[in-house]
Amino acid sequence: MTEAGSLDKTSASRRREGAALRQVRVGGASKAELLAQLEAAGVALNEAGKSLFADERFTTSAVTSLREVVELAVAELGFAEGATWAQVIERAMSQGLTPCPLELGPHLRLQFLDQAEGFLGQPVTQHRAPPGSLTVASLPIAEDDDTPKGFYLRRIEGVLWLRGYRSGADHLWSPEDRLVFCRAGD
Repeated sequence: MTEAGSLDKTSASRRREGAALRQVRVGGASKAELLAQLEAAGVALNEAGKSLFADERFTTSAVTSLREVVELAVAELGFAEGATWAQVIERAMSQGLTPCPLELGPHLRLQFLDQAEGFLGQPVTQHRAPPGSLTVASLPIAEDDDTPKGFYLRRIEGVLWLRGYRSGADHLWSPEDRLVFCRAGD
């Protein structure tokens, strides 16, 4: 796979402590450039995703860096019954993981083009992460419930999506919900 637009297959397939590891190139593009790259790749955005891009508090870095990210389920953080976002973040940080910058979501979407289908044959969900989705753990740009909290990735009937989501502080993340965190120090 190419450096500019795809994940390194070696790092994408590595496993440590049951969690998938990936290297993600972040930065080096403005929000307008990211939106153009997403459009060129055929990635769809929902209204909440578009709202995040339109928010002046969502910024991008002009400097390109390589970030190691870890994908794991809420249960892999030790929450067999699920947990709130605050509990998830606290536990992840105690395990050497940190929230990702918000801009990692669009970059990850552009580099993770072979995401498995998550829609076909699955029930419609509401007020929880959909089957097959991958939520990028990032700190919200606002605490109010009207502003989207971050991005998640999904493939729906063959179409790649970068979707924004909203959730309140009391939302319980399910044990099977898949999250992406940055490795501390990266």
